[in-house]
Amino acid sequence: MPRIQLRLTPRGHLLLEEAVDAPSLDDKVAARLAEAFGRGTGYGLLQLGAGEIGQSLPPAFIWWRDFTVRYVEAVCLHGSGGGGEGPSAAFLSAMAPPAEAELATFVLTAPMMPGAEYLTADMLRGLWVNLSTAFTASVRAAGTDLQAFLRTLNPAWNLIGRVHFNLAENRRDPEWPFAFLATYTTRLSAQAKAQHVPLGQALREYAGAANRDKLLSLLVPVQRAAEHFGWLKAMVDAGEIFHPLRWSPAEAARLLNSVPDLESAGVIVRLPAYWREGRPSRPQVTATVGARPPSGTGLDALLDFHMDVTLEGEALTAKEMATLLAGTETLVLLRGQWVEIDRPRLDRAMRRFKEVQDLAEQEGLTFAEAMRLLAGTEATGDEEPAAAAEWSQITAGAWLTETLTALRNPDGAGVDPGPALKGRLRPYQKAGVEWLHLLSGLGLGACLADDMGLGKTIQVLSLLLIQKRKGAARKPSLLVAPASLLANWAAEIERFAPGLNARIVHPSAMSAEDLNQMAAEGLANLDLVITSYGSLLRLPVLGATSWRFVVLDEAQAIKNPNAKQTRAAKALQAESRIALTGTPVENHLGDLWSIFDFINPGLLGSAKEFGRTTKALAERPHNPYGPLRDLVRPYILRRMKTDNTVITDLPDKTEVKALCPLSRKQAALYAKTVADLTEALQDAEGIRRKGIVLATLMRLKQICNHPSQWLNDGKWAEADSGKWARLREIAEVVAARQEKMLVFTQFREMTAPLAAYLGRIFGRPGLVLHGDTPVKNRRALVRTFQEDETVPFFVLSLKAGGSGLTLTAASHVVHFDRWWNPAVENQATDRAFRIGQMNNVLVHKFVCQGTVEEKIDALIEAKKGLSDDLLAGGDEINLTEMKDEDLLRMVTLDLKSVMAE
Repeated sequence: MPRIQLRLTPRGHLLLEEAVDAPSLDDKVAARLAEAFGRGTGYGLLQLGAGEIGQSLPPAFIWWRDFTVRYVEAVCLHGSGGGGEGPSAAFLSAMAPPAEAELATFVLTAPMMPGAEYLTADMLRGLWVNLSTAFTASVRAAGTDLQAFLRTLNPAWNLIGRVHFNLAENRRDPEWPFAFLATYTTRLSAQAKAQHVPLGQALREYAGAANRDKLLSLLVPVQRAAEHFGWLKAMVDAGEIFHPLRWSPAEAARLLNSVPDLESAGVIVRLPAYWREGRPSRPQVTATVGARPPSGTGLDALLDFHMDVTLEGEALTAKEMATLLAGTETLVLLRGQWVEIDRPRLDRAMRRFKEVQDLAEQEGLTFAEAMRLLAGTEATGDEEPAAAAEWSQITAGAWLTETLTALRNPDGAGVDPGPALKGRLRPYQKAGVEWLHLLSGLGLGACLADDMGLGKTIQVLSLLLIQKRKGAARKPSLLVAPASLLANWAAEIERFAPGLNARIVHPSAMSAEDLNQMAAEGLANLDLVITSYGSLLRLPVLGATSWRFVVLDEAQAIKNPNAKQTRAAKALQAESRIALTGTPVENHLGDLWSIFDFINPGLLGSAKEFGRTTKALAERPHNPYGPLRDLVRPYILRRMKTDNTVITDLPDKTEVKALCPLSRKQAALYAKTVADLTEALQDAEGIRRKGIVLATLMRLKQICNHPSQWLNDGKWAEADSGKWARLREIAEVVAARQEKMLVFTQFREMTAPLAAYLGRIFGRPGLVLHGDTPVKNRRALVRTFQEDETVPFFVLSLKAGGSGLTLTAASHVVHFDRWWNPAVENQATDRAFRIGQMNNVLVHKFVCQGTVEEKIDALIEAKKGLSDDLLAGGDEINLTEMKDEDLLRMVTLDLKSVMAE
């Protein structure tokens, strides 16, 4: 069985694609959907909603099917009836989308799926239009009437003359307090409401042989339902279905319990209007948790718990409870209204809540247990959470409500790092710091999942500065990051928080002897210790130290729960844990569990318990993962560049330095090249010396890119290049966000290896443009990149693609190797950052630390007014004219900071 998923793109297209971790589909269903989605999103939705009705499908498919069913039902209920040819194609094209509130509800109940973060009411409105266009075209192409067309998709659709079973109260007759009437729809009112007439009128209206087929067609849903219900078959056989009937409470309850199967057969059931959501009121076992502040902190903090049995929010008296529990009828008249009761379920819910209340009074209810109960993911004995929720409800008390509100809607007004922060926090960053501060103060973990470029680093540094200013019971904090990012953190600390006493504990910054002799006492006076994931395995002192915070950068590194570095990270001792990631972990259940097992161990249960819970949730017909989303939402903060509340406060273009270490192979080749230069300069003068310097600089830049570029060995191994590894880290985030990126290099020979490498990361090919690309092909390449959402990246040589092109589909620009000319680089960046760009542009400038690249970059930053050609003709600097000792100092390798792990 193929593994297929639906992916929503940033532009609002719904794509069907294979994925290793996607759910499996029946072969025939998958084939039909693949053919339909191959024609376009509208046709795919039409097949999913109208053609796959009744099929067992994964939650995301069911949700999109429900969306389409809403459209088809609108056609059914609003089209012309009475046995005609159905709505015209023009009418179908004009079908109005649902109201804003209904679209908002659809968005809120969306399941976890790739691209869920892009889902908006406007996007659904656009998909509604696509669906209407495909529907109209399909009806026209079929060459038949609407009813016949829908029958080819699924015979369950019977759009003309829908039969309704109507149940109403009959308060004037205590012995027969309900009335039943079967009706059918004939036409639409001016308000687009279905008009009903008694089903018995069909016998008169369709009398005679000429109308026999119309009558049979009208009664098909009733006949189909009668095959499943003996009581209905008896009514049909006796002709009672065509007349109004007086019913007892037992007969009304029988209809009520038959509603799902009746509607599946095509019969619409209409119940008394004041029965909310199609059912009479039910008594509920209700509980309040967290009315008072807890004792203790963290997931083990103890909360209070109190239960009642209520009806419409009001507690029932003991006498009323006795009345409900004493009878045998499903429908009972209480407080002047009909109440539905399932005595066994109500009794189970009462016993279950009583057990929880007794536990809370004797031992206390932990914060983790309370949150699982509140979200509806806690075990409920033999019943599934959805079934138990129908008869029980848990709400947050005053303290917990206030806390959860603050966590879900931080405003940034409550915390301030003060003058120690050498920078300005934007409003959303202040909110992020407040959120981190509140969670850590409660002893709870947090996952800061802001988009790349929104400033997760400065938010964490602000939190550390706030803790330092408090000064109480000071402990050091630990930051764990990929080795390639250690220098970036050091640079950001120097820039934004120079007052933090931070140390990089890693072979790139400390000698092996110092690392081996390091003890916990030596870390006590530090504010922050920075290390790599690999070092966790090699330095036992990190695991033996008690930390204030443990922060994991690029926390997707622990998504594999069985990996050694994951187990080492989860074994760290801390008062509070923070995970930083730019990828949408909420769309991948396995990653979600592993990260939460780090930040809040036990909140989602063990891996096996989590698997059982998600399996049970997936079986829910609507909004299956709503309880899980509610459970994790307080601990995940995710802001996106596409969010208007964020984008209006950001610069249009953000430039970041991507500091890259060298691999051992790169370091060896680099050192050898510097030695060769030292020897060659001893007797070189004039033009020959200038040529040696330029050739050496070019060779060093090639080695910094990848040893295979200099050696020309064709290997291009990822482990051989620090830039290769850094590019993967960035590209994986871009891929997860379904964004696009431009990658510039000054070397034509680098474009093909880069494209092949990125193709493996994104899982599909991109585009390449360099000097040998025919001019006539360039326009087509640009158009493809701009319009085709399946093309994720464009690799360009700087000279060929750095000017004259409009590539605003990209929101990321990578300068893989530096031209050392700011004007040329900026011109290339402006391929994406120009008129027509709707998103912020994040520019990544790759610099190999400890090399000539880093030193030239420092010169560029110090002298913004450099000439257009840094290496030849500039007044401020000319490397070819430097003295030998200055030149060698410029290119000499800094071995401490250069090595990758």
